[in-house]
Amino acid sequence: MVTLCLGYSAKKVVNLLKSVALLLLCLSQSPLQAATLLQASVDKNPVMLGEELLLQIELDEKVSGNQLDFSVLANDFNFSAPAISQSMQIINGRSSQSTRWQLSLFAKKTGTFVIPAFEIDGLRSEPITLTVVPADPNGTGSDELFIQSSLSSSELYVQQLAYYDVKIYFNGDLQRGSLSQPELPGATIEQLGKDVEGSELVNGQRYQTITRRYTLIAEKHGDFELAAPWFKGEMIDRQSSRYDYFAKTKTVSAQGQALKLSVKPIPDNFNGQWLVSELVALTEEWTPPGQELTQGEPVTRTITLTALDLSDHQLPDLNFSLPDGIKSYAEQPQSKKAERNGRLVAQKVFTSAVIATKSGELVLPAIRIPWWNSKTNELSYAELPERTLKASPNPAQPEAQAAAEPAAPMTSTTPVTAIEPVSPWHWSYSSTVLLLLWLSTLVLWLAPKFIRPLQQKSAVQAQAQNQASVLKFSSRKLKAACLANNSAEATSQLLQWAQQGIDPQIMRLSQLLTHLPDCELRREVEKLCHQPYQSNTLQWQGQALFEAFAKYKHLQQLPVTEPLKPLYPA
Repeated sequence: MVTLCLGYSAKKVVNLLKSVALLLLCLSQSPLQAATLLQASVDKNPVMLGEELLLQIELDEKVSGNQLDFSVLANDFNFSAPAISQSMQIINGRSSQSTRWQLSLFAKKTGTFVIPAFEIDGLRSEPITLTVVPADPNGTGSDELFIQSSLSSSELYVQQLAYYDVKIYFNGDLQRGSLSQPELPGATIEQLGKDVEGSELVNGQRYQTITRRYTLIAEKHGDFELAAPWFKGEMIDRQSSRYDYFAKTKTVSAQGQALKLSVKPIPDNFNGQWLVSELVALTEEWTPPGQELTQGEPVTRTITLTALDLSDHQLPDLNFSLPDGIKSYAEQPQSKKAERNGRLVAQKVFTSAVIATKSGELVLPAIRIPWWNSKTNELSYAELPERTLKASPNPAQPEAQAAAEPAAPMTSTTPVTAIEPVSPWHWSYSSTVLLLLWLSTLVLWLAPKFIRPLQQKSAVQAQAQNQASVLKFSSRKLKAACLANNSAEATSQLLQWAQQGIDPQIMRLSQLLTHLPDCELRREVEKLCHQPYQSNTLQWQGQALFEAFAKYKHLQQLPVTEPLKPLYPA
C-alpha cells in the first residue's frame, strides 16, 4: 500500500514537470512582439476653463517612463507630473505588455488648442483638438478641491496698490501642496502676511479653507490679465483609508480663474510726486512739548507721514524751507509698514533737532503733500499748518560773551623807586669755593631721604589733578568757549567731556575722533583738530561746533523708536 502511494506521487511530479516544459516550449515559440501602437486620449472634450482634464497615453510595450517629453504642453496648460504604470498579461500562451502615462491638465485660457502628437521609437500618436469653454460662473468645480481668486479692484491707477486673494477649498485630509506664484508683466506682486486657515459652508457642505493674500502694484497703464492660480497637492485616499491603517495618498490639483485688470495713467491735473491712496495724513510731535524755545538749546521735532494701502518705499520725502533764526539737523528718515485687518499701513518718520539761533517770534511754514484720493477720485492734500514759535534769549549768552572778552592788563600810576642792594659782608673767592663744597656734600647726603617722598607726592598730586580735571567739564564752559571762538579752551573742554563720558585714556582730539560716529560733531571736531596747522590767519568760529555738540547729546538721549503709530491719531 505504501509502495502504491509513493508511485502515485512520483507520477504527479512527472506530469507537473511535463506541463512546465510545455509552457516553456510555447513561450519560446511565441516571442514578445515589438511595440506597434502609441495611442493618446482625453476623458472629456470640450472642457470648461478651470476643470480638470485627464490625458492618457498608452504604448503596447514596456519602456522607460521618461521616454515622453510633456514640456510641449506648458504654453497652453498647467499640468502635474505624470502617473506611470506598466502591465503584462499572458492569455492562451500569448503575452502582452503595456506602458501607460496619465496626467492632469488645466487649460490656461478659453479657445481651441491642439494637444500635439507624441513619438516613441518611430511610433506617433494622433494629435487631439481640444475646445476650452468658459466656466460656469455659478459653479465651484470639484466637490473635493477647488480654488477661488479675487481682486480688491479691477480698475486701478498706475502705482496704486491692490489686494489679490487666492482661497483653496478642500474637503478631506490634505497632506501637502504647492500654490503657483501669481505673475503679471509690469507689476510687483508680494505675499502679505501668512496663510490664514478657516472653514466655510458652500452649497450646504463644509469646506476647510486656506487663504493667501498678495499686494499688487502695477507700474504701467493698460489692460492686463492675471494668470489663473494653480494648486497641486496630496490628499488621503478615502477608499484606501477604509481598509488600511496606513492609508495611501493620491495626487490632487485644481485651478482658479484668470482675472482681468485695467490700469489707468496718472491724471493730467495732478502736479507733484504721484501718490495714490484712500488716506494720507501728516502729524508732528515736539520733545519737549510746547511752542517755547530757548536760544541755542535744541528740541526734537518728529513728523510722521502715514498712508493706507501703500508700501513704505512709495512714501515721498518732505521738502520745506526754514526761516532765518532756525537751524535744523535731520536724521535719516525711518520707513516701516504693518498689516492691520488685512490692509497695509505704511509710515515714514522724519526726526530732526531744531535750534533757535536768535530770540523772538519764528514762523515755521506749512507742509503740504498732494495725493490722489482713490476713493473719491479727486486731488487731496495732507497738510501741517503754519506754526509760530517763541524763542527766548539764553541767560547764559551774555555771560559767555563776557567770558570771551580778554581781560585788560592791569596798570598802575604809582611810581616805582629802584633800591640798590647794599651788602655789609666782604667775600673772598676762597670763601665762596668752600661754601659751595660744603653745600654739595649736604645735598648728596640728604637727597635720598627727600627725593622719593617728593616723587610719590607729585604722582599723587598729578593723579588728583587728572581726576579733578575730568570732573571739571561743564557744557556751559564749552558753550562760552565756542561762542568766544576760543579754540584752546574748547579743545580742553571737549577732552574733559570725552574723558568723563567716553574713555579716560583720551588725551588728544585725534583719539576722540575714533570714538565718534559719522555725524556733524565729528566733522566739526576734525576742523578744530586741524586749526593749529592752518596757514591762514582766519579766526576759528566755534558756534557750529557747539550746535553740533548739542545735537549729538540730544540725539543720544532720544528714546528707542516706538512701534507703528495709529492710522487715525487721537
